[in-house]
Amino acid sequence: MSAAMDHGVTRWIGFRHDGAAGFGRLDGETVAVFEGDLFDAPTATGRTLPLADVTIDLPCRPSKMIALWNNFGALAEKLELARPEAPLFLIKPANTYRPSGATVTVPEAAGRALYEGELGIVIGKTARDVSEAQAPDHVFGFTCINDVTSAPILKADASFTQWARAKGLDGFGPFGPVIATGLAPESLTVRTLVNGRERQNFPISDMLMPVPRLVALISQGMTLEPGDVIACGTSVGSGPIPKGAIVEVVIEGIGTLANRFA
Repeated sequence: MSAAMDHGVTRWIGFRHDGAAGFGRLDGETVAVFEGDLFDAPTATGRTLPLADVTIDLPCRPSKMIALWNNFGALAEKLELARPEAPLFLIKPANTYRPSGATVTVPEAAGRALYEGELGIVIGKTARDVSEAQAPDHVFGFTCINDVTSAPILKADASFTQWARAKGLDGFGPFGPVIATGLAPESLTVRTLVNGRERQNFPISDMLMPVPRLVALISQGMTLEPGDVIACGTSVGSGPIPKGAIVEVVIEGIGTLANRFA
């Protein structure tokens, strides 16, 4: 859960305490409780809670999660894919969302599930038809995502690649544990660990479409709402999740998204 306390970086966390949902600023092992709208001038209440006394919840509740395909140079080279001219993506539904610490039960229909560690862009201000120069003003911060996929479902029918179903099963979109603001995304590295063993380690600087371009292009004709999340895509190293495994997606400056897969 811990992450280095970088100068100028704020980490926002959702939590449950005494049966009620809340959110606040994570300061080390303490949560400074806020109220109001996370994306519209949230107000400090003056209360604090020990992190150990709360249950981590989703840091926001997106109206949609947009998940990118073929957005990293190393993976495109490995798979011999052409560089896309526009973002290639699908939308993961709300039933996929799970917070850090939650156990994800892989449905029997899914067969073999794959992990995909990813950086998530969290939208903070409504964006529609914005330019690349305007896009950063609409980004609130960043989070960790595990874009889980059912390998058997994906290509079960030769006539139709089932992206939505293969990636849209219950629990297949964990994200968190926080939303970090004040980060330079191009300096970040995504690491994925399975039962403590590193399986992915790749730089965000290898993205084919950087954050401002992604936000601008996706917003063309599609309104992005505050709290929406863009999963930036994964790179090499994606693989199967053994039953009972703990999968961690680690991004320094954000923290560790950890989920057990039953």
